[in-house]
Amino acid sequence: FEGGGRMIDSSPMYGSSQPTIGYGLGKLGYPKQLFSAEKVWISDPGEGAAQIEASKDYWGVDKFDLMQVHNLVSWEEHLPALFDMKAAGRLRYVGITTSEGRRHREIEQVMVSQPIDFVQVTYNILDREVEERILPLAQEKGIAVIVNRPFRQGDLIRQVEDEPLPDWIAETGARSWAQFLLKFIISHPAVTCAIPATTRVDHVRENLEAARGILPDEKLRRRMAAYVEAL
Repeated sequence: FEGGGRMIDSSPMYGSSQPTIGYGLGKLGYPKQLFSAEKVWISDPGEGAAQIEASKDYWGVDKFDLMQVHNLVSWEEHLPALFDMKAAGRLRYVGITTSEGRRHREIEQVMVSQPIDFVQVTYNILDREVEERILPLAQEKGIAVIVNRPFRQGDLIRQVEDEPLPDWIAETGARSWAQFLLKFIISHPAVTCAIPATTRVDHVRENLEAARGILPDEKLRRRMAAYVEAL
């Protein structure tokens, strides 16, 4: 929060993350700038409401800003319930998620046919399939985009960390590989935010700095992608 961050994204499948988030938010007095993003992740639609209530209890919040159907599990049944919650003022936004480039055709179907507010997909400097249809569709429909796995769960960082940064890196506004890779993502006009995931505070601070200063234009983004592809 001190670094300007607002959004925390979690899921019932993320181990002890929910009670840990609740503990941390309680220590901080629940900062007003918090944007709380959670997921419903259960195949039995009848258990969705109970799972959401349990998540709220873990976080210690009255309602979530965003509730997402995780990996499209039983989305046909969960989405109507989430839209009802939104209409009743018990939820601000509704979304869907996928990861690792899976089920993009179904994601498109939902984006076209359902009044969702957010979509969460995998996107990074090497995995750019969503540029073809998902991101343009999100812009067309006014759907916010959350990007997951921007570092391929760390594999991409490990792949490039021993390689030299380009001598033109100052043009991107980045000072490290992590910032270089994040600036490529968040500079796309369809992208709302990225969720890098880390266990280290110094990495959180480094990642947050990617949102400051210069954001590459389309020409520079193509140059950045070509540089990494050539490594």
